[in-house]
Amino acid sequence: MSHDLTLRVYYEDTDLAGIVYYANYLKFIERGRSEWLRDLGIDQVAMKAQGAVFAVRSLQADYLQPARFDDLLVVRTGLARMTAARIEVDQAVLRDGRAIFTARVVLACLDGAGRPLRLPGALRAAMAPLAMPAAPA
Repeated sequence: MSHDLTLRVYYEDTDLAGIVYYANYLKFIERGRSEWLRDLGIDQVAMKAQGAVFAVRSLQADYLQPARFDDLLVVRTGLARMTAARIEVDQAVLRDGRAIFTARVVLACLDGAGRPLRLPGALRAAMAPLAMPAAPA
């Protein structure tokens, strides 16, 4: 199951050429991940209060086509893989249903001192159904 976040490209998102500045795609997918977690019932503020935070460990991105001012985009986010201390997320930015940007993001769970930490139980429970393979048809 994936999560969709719709957003509009504003003038502030573009560069001198009138296209979305490459680093802004990272902001778009960050928003997508935050809303995905929120919709799963994961409260990141409460997680932080309990001593657990996420940090991007690695990111692989492909810029396929440019987005421009006033484009309506959809950020699609889904779980690719979960281990004891990290999650891998597949994300795509779509325009008119077609991917214009894709990324695989590896998020590590860390404690307050920046050391690796096992994923909190509530998060594992919320994501467990997403990690299960689909039943054969």
